[in-house]
Amino acid sequence: MAERAPENAAVTGGFATGMAELLLARAQDEGTALLFGSQRWSWREFVQAAAVRAEIALDQRSPGPFHIGLLMDNRPEYLCWLAGAALSGATVVGINPTRRGAELAGDIAHADCQLYVTDPAGAATLAEVATELAADRVHNVESPRYAQLLAAHECAALPAPPDPATLLMLLFTSGSTSAPKLVKCSTGRLAYLGSRAAERYEFSAEDICYCAMPLFHGNATMGVWAPAVTVGAAMALAPRFSARAFLPDIQRYEATFFNYVGKSLSYILATPERPDESDNRLRLGYGTEASWKDIESFTRRFGCPLVEGFGMSEGGGLQIRWSSEGPRDSIGKPAFPTIHIVDPETGAECPPAIFDADGHLTNAEQAIGELVNTEGLALFEGYYRNPEAEAERTRRGWFWSGDLAYRDADGWYFFAGRASDRLRVDSENFTAAPVERILFRYPMVRGAAVYAAPDPEGGDAVMAALELVEGHTFDPADFEAFLGAQPDLGPKWVPRLVRIVEQIPLTGSNKVRKTPLRQQRWATTDPVWWRSDARSHAWTRMTDADKADHDAQFVARGREAALR
Repeated sequence: MAERAPENAAVTGGFATGMAELLLARAQDEGTALLFGSQRWSWREFVQAAAVRAEIALDQRSPGPFHIGLLMDNRPEYLCWLAGAALSGATVVGINPTRRGAELAGDIAHADCQLYVTDPAGAATLAEVATELAADRVHNVESPRYAQLLAAHECAALPAPPDPATLLMLLFTSGSTSAPKLVKCSTGRLAYLGSRAAERYEFSAEDICYCAMPLFHGNATMGVWAPAVTVGAAMALAPRFSARAFLPDIQRYEATFFNYVGKSLSYILATPERPDESDNRLRLGYGTEASWKDIESFTRRFGCPLVEGFGMSEGGGLQIRWSSEGPRDSIGKPAFPTIHIVDPETGAECPPAIFDADGHLTNAEQAIGELVNTEGLALFEGYYRNPEAEAERTRRGWFWSGDLAYRDADGWYFFAGRASDRLRVDSENFTAAPVERILFRYPMVRGAAVYAAPDPEGGDAVMAALELVEGHTFDPADFEAFLGAQPDLGPKWVPRLVRIVEQIPLTGSNKVRKTPLRQQRWATTDPVWWRSDARSHAWTRMTDADKADHDAQFVARGREAALR
């Protein structure tokens, strides 16, 4: 593979059209742009509302980065300010309202926002961590002062569109494995992504796109709002995700499309079945990280096909296109021939996976590598104020995803976890995702996260956090029988510790957070079951005395640093 650094089209202004041009083209469109509860906005009304916010932003602009922080649940004001930023040349920073304390304070300090738009809950949270903000720099959208501000600008004129290279969004990464980074996205790149998504998923002005995923996440803005603007489709917005509200919402709005992230499908499927579930207009659902079990169950219950996508907010051209024709656990095949799986140390392409007669991956150490696009820098616009992370992502002139994968002999790709998801047990290296896929087969499991726990004898012990189907308790004998019946579960892959959690820790975008699980290990009040002897098949409940004795073994072997 050639090691050349291709021209970065985004940085050099390679996008011909920005979101402002797409919005201005709808300034006289009376078709539906936005639905929220019983409220409706036409595209003409929505674009004018965006012009009002654009004028306010320009009037209140101060020296420094033209960044506007949005801290609120999903609501029309969020989209009005996003569109207003597109018209004014401002940059929106979507702040995760589920973060608190030092984490939120760090996000805010890093984002350099000169103006905040928030709701009452967000305003209270903001006051706790950003005391230096002047009162006139924070707009509570439910306050009388804000209503007066909108009224004063209600006749705002439509501005000329900014350059497509203008930075429109700073998107915080999920923070599922490390501190969140701020991904740059220009107005031109968002317009480009919207047109690609609209073409691929055959969006039209007749579509009604239901979105309950958070607007601070790229799945909502890049995968739903941008293509809706591109073709003039309607967006039906929910304040936040609710499994019980899903069916009533898609029926009320007559939605034709919806998006999901992470465990959303699992929670929908945990609600009681209803005889009218297939009475809907859904033609397609798009999302990421759903299990095959959930995809099949959802399609059966709601009569709606699902399309899984694999990509990143950063871009990098790392598109893996899922197909129902592929193996059950495959994420699909690369969209571009420049996407490869490589050894992160040498850059050499990894060989195809080899499976034994039972389907167990026998050459994991050689076959699993990092997903890269050797010509993917054109769609990566960088991180805000994080040159170290940017350099790591772009070394060798390639785009490095930080995601691990392997491929079979027919070219189907399989996700193997994040780079931090590697485990080493008895000198065997493997990753968490294949083990998680096996655990998801267990009928009692609704959620599973596999991660490395330290082993006093050296290396790692496989630990799994399991979220059980409601109404079920952990049966160690039944679980052991299940594990023994899985032919592709390698001997070193078998969990040694199992933590039963009420809910798997999630980010604000419903992605699994393994960092707290790794940090807590067995130091938790949740039930922890273990095989005290790694070679035993007997599971026992870990007592406080067991935990203390286990910790003491690390000290006795001089490995107490592994517990820090």
